[in-house]
Amino acid sequence: MSDVLNICIVDDDDVYKFTVVKILTSIDFDKKIEVFSDGEEAFSFLLENLKNEQNLPDVILLDINMPIMDGFQFMEEYIKIKPRVGKEIIIYMVSSSVDPIDIERVKEISEISDYIIKPIKRGELKAIITNLKKEGRL
Repeated sequence: MSDVLNICIVDDDDVYKFTVVKILTSIDFDKKIEVFSDGEEAFSFLLENLKNEQNLPDVILLDINMPIMDGFQFMEEYIKIKPRVGKEIIIYMVSSSVDPIDIERVKEISEISDYIIKPIKRGELKAIITNLKKEGRL
């Protein structure tokens, strides 16, 4: 396992992406950050790197509502290729939606670790990374 944490942000909101990249950059750990504007871009990246585990993300912060391919559509496609992915990818659904239907739908997808309501805060991101490391998942 690499010492560099690969984090993938999938969201169509430029301000949110900028903010999360700034927060991640300010947290002291070795990281590589990939940013995509929709699920299709991110899914294509996964497909292109299936044989190159080092490029695959360790953590994905996935928005629900995006053009082209939303977060739920991304998850449908991800589940199909998951057996071919050579490592565990930890996925968090991140959304401003507090709709109970969205939250319940996320809970039904076992490949999603948790649902995070935007805006995501520095302390929250730091706690996620710290806990994943403590659990030995990173």
